Amino acid sequence: MAKKKDKAELVTKEETRPDTYFDEMERQFERFFRQPFSFMPSMLLRDFPRAAELTPSVDIFEEGGELVVKADLPGIAKEDLNVSITENTLTITGEKKKEEKIEKKDYHRFERSYGSFSRSFRLPDNVSADKSKASFKDGVLEIRVPKTRESKQKKITIT
Repeated sequence: MAKKKDKAELVTKEETRPDTYFDEMERQFERFFRQPFSFMPSMLLRDFPRAAELTPSVDIFEEGGELVVKADLPGIAKEDLNVSITENTLTITGEKKKEEKIEKKDYHRFERSYGSFSRSFRLPDNVSADKSKASFKDGVLEIRVPKTRESKQKKITIT
């Protein structure tokens, strides 16, 4: 059940017990499709990076006349990042490289992930992609895309 505290706050969702076994089964299927490898024992995946660890967390918000995208990318060098906008789709790709200095160590636990990632986001029609700017500081990528005054949206009259 959802509660509304104030109009300015977001709606929060309270977890409830599933009513039937079918509800629980549906929840497990949703979890599987969101995180397909979460059901496998970690020992099977110990040599492979987990996709969730490589996928950066992203915040997208409007500030002034700009659309701002902030992505957390700790441990990734600026040179290993690529940002592109094609047909109103913003794509962030990059690679976290493994440190090759450590050779033949006896690992007791291996949690740090390495590999490449890609995230894409659909931008609204009223942005100016050619005037976009990106900066990278302290592991945070910030992309600013100016909004245009005009919108390419057209109202269609129903007859």
